Amino acid sequence: MAEDIRQDKKANFSALTEHNNNGVTKISGLASNKTGASKKLVIKNFKDRPKLADNYTEDTWLKLRDAVGAIQNSTSIKYNLEELYQAVENLCSYKVSPTLYKQLRQVCEDHVQAQIHQFREYPLHCSLDSLSFLKRMNRCWQDHCRQTIMIRSIFLFLDRTYVLQNSLLPSIWDTGLELFRNHIVSDGAVQKRTVDGILEQIERERNGETVDRSLLRSLLGMLSDLQVYKESFEERFLMETNRLYAAEGQRLMQERDVPEYLHHVARRLEEENDRVISYLDQSTQKPLISNVEKQLLGEHMTAILQKGLSILLDGNRVMELALLYQLFSKVKGGLPTLLQHWRDYIKSFGGEIVGTPEKDKDMVQDLLDFKDKMDNVAQGCFNRNESFINAMKEAFEAFINNRPNKPAELIAKYVDCKLRAGNKEATEEEMERILDKIMIIFRFIHGKDVFEAFYKKDLAKRLLVGKSASVDAEKSMLSKLKHECGAAFTSKLEGMFKDMELSKDVMIQYKQNQSEPSQLELTVNILTMGYWPSYTPMEVHLPPEFLSPPSSLFPSLF
Repeated sequence: MAEDIRQDKKANFSALTEHNNNGVTKISGLASNKTGASKKLVIKNFKDRPKLADNYTEDTWLKLRDAVGAIQNSTSIKYNLEELYQAVENLCSYKVSPTLYKQLRQVCEDHVQAQIHQFREYPLHCSLDSLSFLKRMNRCWQDHCRQTIMIRSIFLFLDRTYVLQNSLLPSIWDTGLELFRNHIVSDGAVQKRTVDGILEQIERERNGETVDRSLLRSLLGMLSDLQVYKESFEERFLMETNRLYAAEGQRLMQERDVPEYLHHVARRLEEENDRVISYLDQSTQKPLISNVEKQLLGEHMTAILQKGLSILLDGNRVMELALLYQLFSKVKGGLPTLLQHWRDYIKSFGGEIVGTPEKDKDMVQDLLDFKDKMDNVAQGCFNRNESFINAMKEAFEAFINNRPNKPAELIAKYVDCKLRAGNKEATEEEMERILDKIMIIFRFIHGKDVFEAFYKKDLAKRLLVGKSASVDAEKSMLSKLKHECGAAFTSKLEGMFKDMELSKDVMIQYKQNQSEPSQLELTVNILTMGYWPSYTPMEVHLPPEFLSPPSSLFPSLF
């Protein structure tokens, strides 16, 4: 038929031209009636399309139906695929598309309807367990997809012309999905057994067994493609997830210590994320992970912290503390709850350091060590969270001032110990770091005037008897106090240093004015009364040697 159409077209065009023996073509008299006039090429309209043979449509459909049946039965096709494609194109060219579409749909529907029997008869097969049922369902689905693709390749011209131009008609692929959904997956018993089997396999995997993930991925992809994933599977899956992890959380909180429980939760979350990657739909990830976090963490936050936070902090379990922070940051209200318990722990532990008189000797060193430890936790485990850092500062300030004055006194004594001559335990750099740490603790105390009184008294002793280990260290400490408390706080302390420098200059001048060396070593410090601590007046009786020349020169020089 196609050849007849092409010959007819050729005849119409040939009527307008003449061919010479030399191969030159010229316009015939049909196109021009004047010699020498402009020659025009005129092409007459094609003749009407010839009618199809009486049985052409029926015979062609039978041929196409046989091919579809062969595809559905996985047997060889008698005809060339190109020939079948051309047959569809011919039928569509002769306005047979509506009938052809309906016939194709009916053939596909009849085949899909026949497939349901193998699943409805499932209870009769006692040896067919849930896994075998899933494999049978997957094989049916895979065959259906493969068959639909092959059928579409034959009827592609129909799909891209008639179907595409009718927006209300589903494509051949969508028709295949619709038929499989309506006649197989939407069957109540079949759908229930399919979803039950999938959930059973997932539960087995959660219990440590190995399952066929590719099978689950294919079946869940089927439910997603058929647009029944959420209502048929996801809702039940999330309910089962809640049930499983609610029971697991209750049981393991009783059986395991907190570090072990935290690692278990992290492993469970990793496993569920891996399931999403492997076979669950991506849309399931958020509600799934949220449910796991809620049941394993959200329901047990207070119990976890009461049972294990102090153990983790006492043992400096930085890995588990970092994991604790990471997990609690995922749960609604997790970080505020952790923050409160963190603050309470610092107050309790620090309060014991400050509030135990028997430990006064080591109080300041213990405070410095405790502060270092909490700093490391806040920086390394709690992600430098400003809220946790501020809570730590508030807690330190609270417990240090629960015992007024004593911490201030002991901090001053600690500084005196570090700055006194004979302290060889630290280099200049180490001394600077120690003083910086002391200043951090110093900031927390309210009784800074108490500190100033004890510090001035100890400084006076170090200066007057020459027991200061380093003038640079002394001035560094003074500079830190001035920066922290202001110039008024350190004005008298600075005056003490000026008195010592002036006295040193005076003594140099005194020795330069001696006419002859003295057998007595004399050192005099000239002090400004308002700068130095008050001392109880004492009557001093000097030996006669101090009153005779050349020693007597000093009072006259002064």
